[in-house]
Amino acid sequence: MQDGFNSTKFGLLVKDVKYALRTEINNTNNLVLVDALQRMVIENHFQEEIQSILQKEYEQSACFLKYQTPFDVSLCFRLLRQQGYHVSADVFKKFKNNDDGIFGLNLSQDVNGLIGLYEASQLGVEGECILEEIANFSVDHLNACLANSDSCDEARIIKETLKYPYHKSLASCKAKSFINNFKGINGWGKSTLQELANIEYSITQEIHQHELAQVSGWWGSLGLAEDLKLLRDQPLKWYTWPMAVLTDPKMSQQRIEIAKCISFVYVIDDIFDVYGTIEELALFTQAVKRWELVAMLDLPEYMRSTYKALYDTINDIGYNIHKIYGQNPTQNLRNAWVSLCNAFLKEAKWFASGVVPTTDEYLKNGIVSSGVHAVLVHMFYLLGLGVSSIHLEDVSAISSSVATILRLWDDLGSAKDENQEGKDGSYIECYMKEKKDTSIELARENVIKLIEDEWKKLNKEHLHLMISPSSRSFSKASLNSARMVPLMYSYDDKQSLPVLQEYIKSMLYGDLSV
Repeated sequence: MQDGFNSTKFGLLVKDVKYALRTEINNTNNLVLVDALQRMVIENHFQEEIQSILQKEYEQSACFLKYQTPFDVSLCFRLLRQQGYHVSADVFKKFKNNDDGIFGLNLSQDVNGLIGLYEASQLGVEGECILEEIANFSVDHLNACLANSDSCDEARIIKETLKYPYHKSLASCKAKSFINNFKGINGWGKSTLQELANIEYSITQEIHQHELAQVSGWWGSLGLAEDLKLLRDQPLKWYTWPMAVLTDPKMSQQRIEIAKCISFVYVIDDIFDVYGTIEELALFTQAVKRWELVAMLDLPEYMRSTYKALYDTINDIGYNIHKIYGQNPTQNLRNAWVSLCNAFLKEAKWFASGVVPTTDEYLKNGIVSSGVHAVLVHMFYLLGLGVSSIHLEDVSAISSSVATILRLWDDLGSAKDENQEGKDGSYIECYMKEKKDTSIELARENVIKLIEDEWKKLNKEHLHLMISPSSRSFSKASLNSARMVPLMYSYDDKQSLPVLQEYIKSMLYGDLSV
């Protein structure tokens, strides 16, 4: 807290909201309030109340019978699925015509209902055809509403929804717009929630600035950017990942440690992509397998500082986890780096020899070379799952889905980071070699479809992991990692990332005013 007044005011606001949550159980307004808290990214203060409300909704066998409008049914469905309750998508059948089994045209002019339906459809898993129908129906009619809309506000909301659906977007990225446009709930909550969100925003911003300073100081102390001039020197970008993924303000140390891991994914990628010969890269990979400080003596001079920095940093992370949880995961942490280096080496050999792998070969290796697996292994232990009933293999599927989404998104954009001159392959290149008569447009459409399918697998794993309280934080962080991907890889014509740059500016240096 910045001062005693803010601390006292914050406590009173939290108390007011908790009272509202506890006194309107079974009222649609409560679901709207839960949704608002989550969209404003202030739900951490109300987890007990939110869990109680959603648990009671789920336990009522006829909970969806009391909700008759598309908006209400969609909201309840989405909130329950987000929380890990696998409610059936059949609840939407009530909106189909009895005669032909298609969604009624009477829905087509209900903009709020259509937005709700579209948002709910994003939480589908494989085989849920009705949610695919809902997605297609709502998109078609929202686009029609957009074409005929006389309201600038309505048009803006429709465009934002279609481009950035809530479930596949970072809540922190959409929070400012939601907060500023929040009208309250039946006359209550506008000033209370906006003031609460503003105070929380200031608190977390100060925390993030402090963490970034620590990460930047650590990175500067390594001296790698001075030793290797072609390395990407981007501690701000690397810190942005954990800042977006781990939203609980109390997870400060976890964010800092994950930023360090991410920095090494980029550094090692640059060494493999820009600096090393195949023989040198094989030596580096072998040194990582040995995991001994003396192994750096077998490396070329320019690789030694990177190897030592990786060795020292990962050992320190393993030691700190051991101090907190009583288990030393360093063996599994180093194994993750071995896997990453092996994947990088395989790619380097492909491209050095001019080999274009099959799409299956490329994607199988690319899932590992994305770096997601290495980072999420560290996150697994940093969040304390190493001493829980959850095992590392239990999260392999969700990690794979996040990695697949990242790899395919990365390949959709042909842009490279600045100052990079190495050679990268892409799934699209491999696909077009296999399908010799296809066009680049069809290849890209195929990649987009693969990403949509992977999101369904990710949703399924999220539902599974949310069952256990010990794995919920990891599941939410994994979802946020997938949500972060479009920000990191949506290059414009100038090879820059305007959406990411605006997000960083907002989170670290901006305010909530329009």
